[in-house]
Amino acid sequence: MTLLENRESSIANRKSKIVNRPRRLRATPALRAMVRETELNPRDFIYPLFVRHGPGRSEIRSMPGICQLSVEEAVREAEAALRSGVNGVILFGIPKEKDPIGLENFAEDGVVQQAIRLIKKELPEMVVVTDVCLCEYTDHGHCGILNTGEHFQIGLPEGYVLNDPTLDVLAKVAVSHAQCGADIVAPSGMMDGMVAAIRGALDEAGYENLPILSYAVKYASSFYGPFREAAQGAPKFGDRKSHQMDPANVREALREAALDIDEGADMLMVKPALAYLDVIRVVKDAFPELPMAAYNVSGEYAMIKAAAANGWIDEAKVTLETLTAIKRAGADLILTYHAVDAAKWLK
Repeated sequence: MTLLENRESSIANRKSKIVNRPRRLRATPALRAMVRETELNPRDFIYPLFVRHGPGRSEIRSMPGICQLSVEEAVREAEAALRSGVNGVILFGIPKEKDPIGLENFAEDGVVQQAIRLIKKELPEMVVVTDVCLCEYTDHGHCGILNTGEHFQIGLPEGYVLNDPTLDVLAKVAVSHAQCGADIVAPSGMMDGMVAAIRGALDEAGYENLPILSYAVKYASSFYGPFREAAQGAPKFGDRKSHQMDPANVREALREAALDIDEGADMLMVKPALAYLDVIRVVKDAFPELPMAAYNVSGEYAMIKAAAANGWIDEAKVTLETLTAIKRAGADLILTYHAVDAAKWLK
């Protein structure tokens, strides 16, 4: 047998031994689409909106394409989202005035309250979710009542965020949002017992059928920087590590999620998303019966925008790959500033 014949025989033998060829199912776009395991849909997305007093809109420097919106502009933005196929928004309010408690947070004429009423009037089919927290509304920028002045408790540091007094305020905020027509309330303050306090207050006020999407697993992350500019809610001192979770922990996430479920949470959220895909998967596997949301946060958004602006990446492809990864990890819903663009790119 010649050298050429030996070579051809060797190739033939190798071919005959390759039984499983995964590339067979990647050969054409149609085949790849047929066997695709994870599909994004615009209905997966919830679009965050920042609502403020006054007319018009103003772009947020660190979040290109995202603006602080008047109530009327929030309706227009929600309408654009709905036309793209996104049928959920989450509202964050920027008050006219801030104070130690955040009184506008539960005021009848608060900016979020106005936005809920107008969006539901103009777009009744839009699902309106409301963030329930204090940080945007307080003059100190923290997520609760501080251990100072009349609220001072011996044995706790000055300026510590007090848990139980904060629960009363969160309950008032949630009921206020419900009265205006919110479809879902989403407490994000990471206070112990916040879901139970809100569930009890809603039930007592006659809103026992209003769902709670709990920010059950919210980390003390460095990815929130642009959001704090957008919502004007950066802490004036210290940080939020006494109530938000340590980024190094995952078993703690299961405990937090289990507690919120016991307290009446209807849906769970992990925040941030991209650096916490493992946490999304672990929580989803542990509690598959509840819908799982993940927040694709401002820092994640800003990094893609910055890289795309410099021509380093393809914005559409990287965005859709990122959102697919979040869904693949176990998220049923994704809160994302990319929502409207992503919905268009999916068409």
